[in-house]
Amino acid sequence: MNKKITVGSSIPMFTLPDQHGNNFDMHSVLGKKNLVIYFYPKDDTPGCTKEACSFRDQFEDFTDMDALVIGISGQSVESHLAFANKHRLNYTLLSDENNKIRKMFDVPTNLFGLLPGRVTYVVDKRGVVVFMFNSQFQAEKHVDEAIAVLKNLK
Repeated sequence: MNKKITVGSSIPMFTLPDQHGNNFDMHSVLGKKNLVIYFYPKDDTPGCTKEACSFRDQFEDFTDMDALVIGISGQSVESHLAFANKHRLNYTLLSDENNKIRKMFDVPTNLFGLLPGRVTYVVDKRGVVVFMFNSQFQAEKHVDEAIAVLKNLK
């Protein structure tokens, strides 16, 4: 049984393939970087493309705040690679094809359960969630909110 991830929770440890087919293990970054983990519905849809490109455009801000951006959705490694190449995405996309990690984080579905939710988690270097933002329709606001929170992390 999964415990709901909320502010103050430690994030679950997991390993997923990135857009290049390499395994990305959360243990490898814990304690080294702040994390911005965002779950999005689907590669190359209008809202998700806006959100992904907004994270791309603000990448240096995240780097300056010692934060790693990680996007997670249920599409395949191949889909993620095509999406990343098409939009020149400069951060990690993880393939959660069976939605196991989405379920671990208890990311809600929207529109009567038809659409996977869009939730961003800001996680400090200890692996503790310090902020969550859940908005299906304000895709670009996820980036602004994450930056505002990271500015206040020491």
